[in-house]
Amino acid sequence: MKILVLNCGSSSVKYKLIDTTTHATLAEGGVEKIGLPDGFLKYKTKDGSKAITELGLVDHRGAVEAILKNLTSPETGCISSYKEIDAVGHRVVHGGEKFNKSVLIDEAVKEQVKECYGLAPLHNPANITGIEAVEAILPDVPQVGVFDTAFHQTMPARSYMYAIPYKYYKEDGIRRYGFHGTSHRYVSQRVCDFLGVDIKDQKIITCHVGNGGSITAVDHGKSVDTSMGLTPTEGLMMGTRVGDIDPGALTYLMTKHNMTPDDLQKVLNKESGVLGVTEISSDMREIEAAVNAGNERAKLALDMYEQRILKYIGAYAAEMGGVDIIVFTGGVGENQTGVRANVCRPLAFMGVEIDEPLNARTRGTETVISTPSSRVKVVVIPTDEELMIARDTEAIVSER
Repeated sequence: MKILVLNCGSSSVKYKLIDTTTHATLAEGGVEKIGLPDGFLKYKTKDGSKAITELGLVDHRGAVEAILKNLTSPETGCISSYKEIDAVGHRVVHGGEKFNKSVLIDEAVKEQVKECYGLAPLHNPANITGIEAVEAILPDVPQVGVFDTAFHQTMPARSYMYAIPYKYYKEDGIRRYGFHGTSHRYVSQRVCDFLGVDIKDQKIITCHVGNGGSITAVDHGKSVDTSMGLTPTEGLMMGTRVGDIDPGALTYLMTKHNMTPDDLQKVLNKESGVLGVTEISSDMREIEAAVNAGNERAKLALDMYEQRILKYIGAYAAEMGGVDIIVFTGGVGENQTGVRANVCRPLAFMGVEIDEPLNARTRGTETVISTPSSRVKVVVIPTDEELMIARDTEAIVSER
């Protein structure tokens, strides 16, 4: 099958066209600055280079139309007509407690996704807009929703409940949902395939770390705890997100600086994390360069970033009664060799032993970076959320 995978944001639509028979990516790119006069389509050409087509002012439907036109263009395309697209798979950010697996999209599913608008006000409306854009252009093509939160629906109540009055869970759905679920599901299964072991026999900690980041405890194939919460703000220190913080500090800041909820949300999501501490950048590559140049604030931020990852790994190893495999994925996890080494060295007490030279030269490839004598396998597995979405889409459409 040829599956078009769409990730629709508030001002962007990213896409990949995947042949599930060969797992080949036939085309990829995205429309950016939707709703602005300088909107554009960025895509990979047939020779692997990058190209840009100026679009001007477009909405989500116009963005999807531009993507399809590019895919079928004699000059830039890889298919001859829309009829070659067998199905469309959508990344949907929040499914609340309504979805514990991927589903075929119909009117009832759309309504349930809309009911989660309050939990993901920036993402779910954009996801629905993308779904409806495809409906308008490709009315006969089946669509599947793959939810960021679905993998974490196996968490026990002790992991997902907050210690606030129970009525706020019952009436408002306030609980930990977790995110990056498609990535955590993909890498936890892929690492077992790579190592030749059965996921049902393994205790795995998956570290999806990048500009956004989360860590998940996967016990015998099921998510039992994860670092992100009701929103993607909780957990690790991230590029611009604060991660874990004393709630009392937030009420203090709101009172002292007369902040509105919107003011505080901006601080916590856009101005905090690595950027907030360094006042340099949210990009870990730039932070490492600043550390090497002797910048003390950058060193502090890097130390904080790594310490939070280490803390969650230790906590989840204790929670599961041990760990067999630690996986690093995401932009930082796959490429920042120093972060991986600094996180793993303190774990020697529980049998983690890193092959330092191998780790130092491993970037973006599936590699066991622990030594043969290490009691815990440490593995780099590049994530492929789009492939997982395409697989789910194929499986669901094939059942129709």
